[in-house]
Amino acid sequence: MVLKLYNTMSGKKEEFEILDISDPFKTEKSKKDWVGFYGCGPTVYWYQHIGNLRRYIFEDILYRALVFNGYNVKHIINVTDVGHLTSDQDEGEDKMEVSARKEKKSAQKIAKHYFNAFEKDLEKLNFKKPDVWAWATDHIKEQIELIKILEEKGYTYFTSDGIYFDTSKLDDYGKLANIDVEELEAGKRICMGEKRNKTDFALWKFSKEPGKRQQEWNPKEIVSGLSDSWAIGYPGWHIECSAMSSKYLGERFEIHTGGIDHIQVHHTNEIAQAESAYGKKPWVRYWLHSGHLRLKEGKLSKSEGGIITLSELQEKGYSPMEFKYLCLTTHYRKPLIFSFENLDASKNAYKRLKENLLTIQDENKNDGVINEGYLKKFQEAINDDLNLPEAIQVLWNLVRDEKAKGKYQTIKKMDEVFALGLLSSQGEESVPEEIQDMLKEREAARKEKDFEKADKLRDEIQARGYKIIDTSEGPKLRKI
Repeated sequence: MVLKLYNTMSGKKEEFEILDISDPFKTEKSKKDWVGFYGCGPTVYWYQHIGNLRRYIFEDILYRALVFNGYNVKHIINVTDVGHLTSDQDEGEDKMEVSARKEKKSAQKIAKHYFNAFEKDLEKLNFKKPDVWAWATDHIKEQIELIKILEEKGYTYFTSDGIYFDTSKLDDYGKLANIDVEELEAGKRICMGEKRNKTDFALWKFSKEPGKRQQEWNPKEIVSGLSDSWAIGYPGWHIECSAMSSKYLGERFEIHTGGIDHIQVHHTNEIAQAESAYGKKPWVRYWLHSGHLRLKEGKLSKSEGGIITLSELQEKGYSPMEFKYLCLTTHYRKPLIFSFENLDASKNAYKRLKENLLTIQDENKNDGVINEGYLKKFQEAINDDLNLPEAIQVLWNLVRDEKAKGKYQTIKKMDEVFALGLLSSQGEESVPEEIQDMLKEREAARKEKDFEKADKLRDEIQARGYKIIDTSEGPKLRKI
């Protein structure tokens, strides 16, 4: 069964294939059926909101779908802790420096704090950790070396504030986003400064006042043979991803992911510098991008005046799995309109699903029997560019099919991709001890055939907000 993925570069679904293992630009570790998979990670200057998390849910599903289809995957995600300015167009200050100054902490402490919060959110969502979290500040040498290659090949020029990539050297600049360079208007949204071309971008920024920034490096102390024009500074945002992805996955690899907001600038510039440096086209075989999560009122972002975090949803009584279920009901490439009404609907659907699963009466749930018919339909949905809404429907059809065999093991297999904790207690609130004691007392009354007392206890449990579900393994409690 062939896996098909929508490639942003071609604008269509394509059959997934591993690059030729004889390709000398693939590292030894990525040969022999390994899939190289790089995902753009967080800029750790603030908490990640639920819109950010939607993208990592998509990325996790993609990883799991590849594994489900029998591929070995080497997964790398970067952590941006330097160089991402407040504008994607090389304007403004470094977000890390701004946050550090505002909170009166070191940039390193800021980065670690917000990364740890981000990682905790991913754990709540059953996110499979990548093979490498690649921190930008740990790979300054690799970034300088890549810029040096570009300089030697004639793709760069110096200004008073840094080293820039000359996009006029490329005939196909902007091919990922179908950018018409001639139609871009300089001076409105793009600050030209000393740039030669509207689309040129910074590879290395010089510190305005060396010693004032928390994070800056003297490149000549790190890499030998640099020209005299190099000065103390820090890397641009785009260069980190090209340098780190190619370090771990080789100078060509299979998959690169990100949000649709990365297409126009960040990923376009990654392609320009990587293909210019390595002389290999395409640098990446498949580009996949997830859609935005939006509020009814507009974009969800810190810059727009507010965010919603996963912890805030939990404080309002929603579990991480209920939010994840909501994300899976819309195709990853489409915008997801977030509202608490929609989240309530997903919360109820997820709870109904879990309750239905408790009633599954497979006598031999551990015998390894799988319903091949339903599993095939599930894989067909997953392999159709990660059609999660269709896959969820296949799951519900199986749950409701009274004649279906092998339900337990089939659902367990499906959840290798969903990672919704369908057959576990994850995502459920702990039941208060006094409610559990009432349930035990009810069961004792039933054994003694004191049905009046048992009914009274059932009603009292329900009045406290819990429903009793009778299963083959005994009664279970679920919050109403």
